[in-house]
Amino acid sequence: MTDLSLKPAPGGRQSHLDFSVPARAYARYRVWRLERMDPVAVQSALMLRLVRQARDTRFGQAHGFAQIVDVDTFQQQVPVRDYNAFWTGWWSPHYPSIVNQTWPGQIPYFSMTSGTTTGRSKFIPYTKDMRRAAVRGFLDLLCFHLTRRPGSRLLGGAALGLTGPIDLKQTVPGVAEGAVSAITAGALPGFMNRRILPPADIANLPDWQDKIHRLARLSLDHDVRFLGGSPNWLLLFLSEVARVLPDAPERLAEWYPDLDLIVHGGVNFAPYREKFTALMEGSHAETRELYSASEGVFAYADRGDGEGMRLHLDGQVFFEFITVETLFSADPVRHWVGNAEAGVDYALAISTAAGLWSYLVGDIIRLVDNNPPRLIVVGRVQQGLSAFGEHLIETEIADAVASAASRLQLSVIDYCVGSVKEETGGHHIYLIELADRVPPWIAAQIADRIDTVLQDMNEDYAELRKKDYALHTPRVRLVPPGGFTRWMKRRRALGGQNKVPRIITNQALFDDLCSIATERFDGGKSDEH
Repeated sequence: MTDLSLKPAPGGRQSHLDFSVPARAYARYRVWRLERMDPVAVQSALMLRLVRQARDTRFGQAHGFAQIVDVDTFQQQVPVRDYNAFWTGWWSPHYPSIVNQTWPGQIPYFSMTSGTTTGRSKFIPYTKDMRRAAVRGFLDLLCFHLTRRPGSRLLGGAALGLTGPIDLKQTVPGVAEGAVSAITAGALPGFMNRRILPPADIANLPDWQDKIHRLARLSLDHDVRFLGGSPNWLLLFLSEVARVLPDAPERLAEWYPDLDLIVHGGVNFAPYREKFTALMEGSHAETRELYSASEGVFAYADRGDGEGMRLHLDGQVFFEFITVETLFSADPVRHWVGNAEAGVDYALAISTAAGLWSYLVGDIIRLVDNNPPRLIVVGRVQQGLSAFGEHLIETEIADAVASAASRLQLSVIDYCVGSVKEETGGHHIYLIELADRVPPWIAAQIADRIDTVLQDMNEDYAELRKKDYALHTPRVRLVPPGGFTRWMKRRRALGGQNKVPRIITNQALFDDLCSIATERFDGGKSDEH
């Protein structure tokens, strides 16, 4: 008999019907289907279906969709474009009522991005098909969790997600815009909607700090089984929970005894792993990564932490992989799941059921497996650091910061790096906010460890660091508590779906961050070594 009983929650917390057992039956079936998918056949058929649907649109007619018969002809007739090219050439002249331009009919939703690094928001077309596909990708992640952990009672309690506001703004009849979380919320299964935190009155609060303060208190009255969000915002939220319960040990097992799953994404997890390991001591919860963006859900962890994420092959997204070295050439080299190679870094391009065609997402990924395709996110297309020819990529910097934190037993809340040029060479400045107070001299040790790791990983960096001539020793500024939050708030980018840029090459923007984030509450400046 299916068990749907109302289990008593610990400590008198609010209980929910447990759907874990029937969900596990579906999960086994879905995973069975996924394991038998032919990636090449699924992606090829998906691309042709998308092309057929859009062949009578203005874009489809301009690019000869009626003549496209396979991936080769698609790539011959559809050039790679970024957001700005789509916005200026296809969307902005008609926004917000975009009809039959790049997708048939009227675009019903626009997913708004934060615009953290540029200060400008983007409006990404989104459709009901994409909404259903995004939810299915999230559910696929849950399916792998439920099948890998037969004793899981994940769906017997509340799910807490640190997302943006869940209200949508209607721009014209039939068209709404807002955070992607607001768009996809309406497609979740009904039984999940009734147990999701935060409720609307808290989710729509404009002040992020007020939101997490209220949510921290509310969450302790619920049997929370699921936590979701970017690692940095999750740590800020959990710090607030610790303040609510100052006498309890800082452990998830104390706060949420039946916590089963933590889903993270948006930023590299490596610098935060040590802190989460400490918080999860005594808990039976596990972590899984979800690769999602304002354009859709692309991949999810089907294995253990750090083993890559499985492509969401049937998620209304056709994936292309552009050889990074040729990305900005007149004829970039393009691959797909049929011929992409594991171990190679590619710029990711997508075509979707919302009228994005060979659209550059802006991420650099690396395939770690081909069957099924799994990937890791290496960095951003425009987020390398090479002010002096060092050619550092985001993942190298993340690994170096993580190594320093692990070696010195520190917990990183957030960090960012920029460059300072001098008459002869220059140096990098790392702004790092730690979870605990440390003596000022620890900054020099962090800088030394980062420098050592980067020299081991990157030959160009090591060459420039020889004799401390072209590239001087990096410096670390310890950001006072709440420094990054203060900067994000002033830029009106504070919230669970926004993130501090890891690398800033715009000098004015980096100077602004340094000025605001490193201010002490008493008006002084942070320590630098």
